[in-house]
Amino acid sequence: MRIYRDIFNQIISLENLFSAWDEFRQDKRKRIDVLEFESNLEPNIFQLSRQLKTQTYKHGSYASFYIHDPKQRNINKAIVRDRVLHHAVFKILNPIFEPTFIANSFSCRPDKGTHKGVNILAKILRQLSQNNHKDCFILKCDIKKFFASVDHQILLSIIKRKIKDEKAIWLVTEIIESFSFLKYSEPKNKRGLPIGNLTSQLFANVYLNEFDQFIKHQLKIKYYLRYTDDFVIIANNRFYLKNLIYLINDFLKDKLKLELHPNKTFISKFHQGIDFLGYILFPHHRLVRNKTKKRMLKKLEIRFADYKNNKIDELTFKQSFQSYLGVLSHADCYRLSQELKNQFWF
Repeated sequence: MRIYRDIFNQIISLENLFSAWDEFRQDKRKRIDVLEFESNLEPNIFQLSRQLKTQTYKHGSYASFYIHDPKQRNINKAIVRDRVLHHAVFKILNPIFEPTFIANSFSCRPDKGTHKGVNILAKILRQLSQNNHKDCFILKCDIKKFFASVDHQILLSIIKRKIKDEKAIWLVTEIIESFSFLKYSEPKNKRGLPIGNLTSQLFANVYLNEFDQFIKHQLKIKYYLRYTDDFVIIANNRFYLKNLIYLINDFLKDKLKLELHPNKTFISKFHQGIDFLGYILFPHHRLVRNKTKKRMLKKLEIRFADYKNNKIDELTFKQSFQSYLGVLSHADCYRLSQELKNQFWF
C-alpha cells in the first residue's frame, strides 16, 4: 500500500486554493455570500493560506436547513471560506483514495453516477437470470442514518493508514470534527458527517470502502453494487442472500458502528421489479419511480413559473428541461417525455 507523507503543502498552495475557488464558484456566481467573498477574493485567499500555514485555521459553524428530495434531509452548509477549502482538500485527497475503491461503487466518483449504476445492475440481472429464464433474487439494503452515524475516530484511523503527514491529518481532523450530531457530543464518541460538504462525499466513500472490501474479499460476493448507503447483492438463491444479512449486519456493527435499516432491507425477485437509484428494473423494460416522476414534474413546474415571471431566462429553463428529459431517456418513458414536451416546450 502506497503511503503519502507530504501532501499538506499541496493542499494549501495558492495555486490549489485559487483552483478550488474556480471550481467552487461555477454554479454559484449569483449567490450573495459568494459575491461578497469574491469582492475581496485575493485578500480572502491569502488570509486562508496564512491561517493554514500557521495552523491557526479554525473551521466555521454551519447553517442548518431541510430539503425534501424526496425524503426530508438535514443539510448543513458551511461558510464560503470553508467550502473553498473543502474543494482544495478534495482535489488532493480524492486522487489518493480513488484507486482503492471497487469498480461497482458509483457515488460521487468520476465516470460513475446513478445512470452508470443502473445500467450495470440491468446487465448483471440479464446475465444472471439468463434473460429471465432463471430465478434471480436481489437483496436490497439501506444503512440506517448513515451520515449521522459515521464515527470520527474510525474514519480518521482509516485515513491515517495512507496519509502519514501530521499537518494534513491536523487539517482533515479539523474538517471532520467541525461537525457532530448532538446525540454524539462526547470527544471520544463524535459521529456524523454534514450532508452538504464536498469532503463528506469523499469521506463517505473512504468509510464504506471498508465494507466494500469485506464484501468482495472476505465474503467473495461477485454481484454487488453500492451507491452511498444503498446497496444491492444479486444471486440465484434466496436462502444464500438471507444468510448474508446476518454477516453484513455483524460487520457493520462491529467494524463501522453502523446498522442496516430494518424496514429497508428485503429480498425480491427480478420479475417483481427492482427499485434502485430512482428507476424500477423489470426483465424487459425499465421505468422511472413514481416518486421521481412526481418530484421531477413539481420542479419543472417551478422552473417554468420562474421563466414566465422572468426570474430565469429561456436558455436556463431549456437546460433544466433537457436535463429532465435526459433522466427519462434512461427508461421506457417515451409517452411521458412527449407529454412534458407538449406541456412545457415552446
